[in-house]
Amino acid sequence: MRRAILGAFLLSVSAQAAPEKVTLRVAGAQIPVSRDVRKNLETILRAIDHAAREKADVLITPEGSLSGYFAEFDAAATAKALDEVVKKAREAKVALVLGTCFQDADGRRYDAQRFTDRDGAFLGFHAKILLCRRVADPKSKGEIDFFQTKALGTFALGGLTVGGLVCNDMWANPEWTPMDDPHLAQQLSQKGARVIFHSVNAGLAEGEELALNRAYHESNLRIRARGARTWIVTVDACDPEGQRAGNAPSGVIGPDGAWVVKAEPKGEQFFTATIEVEK
Repeated sequence: MRRAILGAFLLSVSAQAAPEKVTLRVAGAQIPVSRDVRKNLETILRAIDHAAREKADVLITPEGSLSGYFAEFDAAATAKALDEVVKKAREAKVALVLGTCFQDADGRRYDAQRFTDRDGAFLGFHAKILLCRRVADPKSKGEIDFFQTKALGTFALGGLTVGGLVCNDMWANPEWTPMDDPHLAQQLSQKGARVIFHSVNAGLAEGEELALNRAYHESNLRIRARGARTWIVTVDACDPEGQRAGNAPSGVIGPDGAWVVKAEPKGEQFFTATIEVEK
């Protein structure tokens, strides 16, 4: 009798201690990013169609994927196209982590990710914090001279606390980061984020330069996922001609630092994964 009571007690305690998990189906779009807003819009609308067909809960796109990745983007055209993207995603019932530059009502420009839920409600935005400038040439102009930033925060998405990072926010590339590395992935984990959505536009390369860049970016992604004990969903932009590989990999990494899904390095690639995330 005592053993039966003890067994029932231990089962009860075990059940109470088991962490609650949420299933999230994530989609990523490794797509070309041009300076033509209309062309970018058409690509993103196709990506939303893919995410909807795959029954994804959320889609992430690369850095600057709507506006183009440059400081002199067309703010009016981007704002107009943004309405079309949100409308399409709302109709498809797909939440968005949209990498795009945009101009706020006060004229301030951000290199950011805009978060919307599956009903099209705007949840807020993450503005790139580790804005780049070539460290070897401190007098040169860089992102830090054109874009604004704001404090790091989290978002409630699909029953989970999630966070966003833009490109260099993740890895603080020492050639392009004129400030200390604040370990933003760990900060998001400490704020309760269980998934980090990472929008990237790391450029293209070949040969030894490509091998060096991909090794650096991949090791950072895996180590920082493991260090923060978070999932990372990351997407880089791609060569529109499909000839050269991007400098950073795209895919889904688990809290153990292992790849769950890894996209091919060249050309447009869509991927999806269903992950179980502890709340």
